[in-house]
Amino acid sequence: MLQDCVNRVIRRDIQSMHAYAVQPSAGLVKLDTMENPYRLPDALQRELGERLGRVAINRYPAERTDDLRHALAVHAGLPSGCALTLGNGSDELITMLSMACDVSGATVMAPVPGFVMYAMSATLQGLRFVGVPLRADFELDEAAMLAAIAEHRPGLLYLAYPNNPTANLWDDAVIERIVNAMAEVRGLVVMDEAYQPFASHDSMPRLRRHPHLLVMRTMSKFGLAGVRIGYLMGRTELVAEIEKLRPPFNVSVLNAEAGLFALEHADEYARQAAAIRHERERVHAALAELPSVHPYPSQANMILARVPDAAAAFAGLRAHGVLVKNVSGLHPLLANCLRVTIGTPEENTRMLDALKASL
Repeated sequence: MLQDCVNRVIRRDIQSMHAYAVQPSAGLVKLDTMENPYRLPDALQRELGERLGRVAINRYPAERTDDLRHALAVHAGLPSGCALTLGNGSDELITMLSMACDVSGATVMAPVPGFVMYAMSATLQGLRFVGVPLRADFELDEAAMLAAIAEHRPGLLYLAYPNNPTANLWDDAVIERIVNAMAEVRGLVVMDEAYQPFASHDSMPRLRRHPHLLVMRTMSKFGLAGVRIGYLMGRTELVAEIEKLRPPFNVSVLNAEAGLFALEHADEYARQAAAIRHERERVHAALAELPSVHPYPSQANMILARVPDAAAAFAGLRAHGVLVKNVSGLHPLLANCLRVTIGTPEENTRMLDALKASL
């Protein structure tokens, strides 16, 4: 009886899909989801707790989310003529973009391997998704990208900067030519800067030049993964259209207050980001010294590394109490690749020792 109901009312393509999987991590060193490993100092924890305790949680969030929007605009250096909208993490913003661009025959495009939510969100909205493979070195294949844009004329193109799971920044001149090509087909470009706190470049100068470009960021990698705040920036007229799809009160008053608190203490989070970048270089050098391990350059808080047998290495790491992400099944270019989040120095040393024992 129940299956008959499911078959009648649930889309068949959804029935054949798999839900986004989160690995169990209890009791393990958690280096699988690109989280900031540092908590606030005790004094700031107490200050935040007292502040959240004073929030009027009996009221819907309204002005406080407007305050957060303004604070994020100042923090990001939002150019004049641009606006910012909020999402419950970047995932909700990606859903809003899919909904906004759901016109007859629309196509969403992104390089692959990339963030899985681009394709998933397009599919759930009934849009066609076209993935354009990266080169073997995980750089953009410029010729293939330009050809795909000309052929499919996508309404929406995602460029993650840095990319997930490869962690690299792409060639700036190539990106510029791709952005110009999207202008010719009257499509939108979204620069997804989830890992911007750890990268040497960002897309704000490009946002000033191109009216069809949007920049998406999140406070998750900033250090608030549990708070779920994403934000999207672009020309005021364009953001106003996407804002119409934002659910009312999608950012809770507690989350907004925590986000404001974090921005008021941005220097502490900048210190944490600097520590992570320093550890990233140490871990990359240590991985490069291991026999048969090839770590790829990283501008994020993670490192992609190719090992002789990803399944065996993943199992060995887990047996030693360390959880990473085996991404080798996500795309042929990622064969035998593990993605390792940069943790604290102690966590990173434990991961390196466990990997040595697992190879």
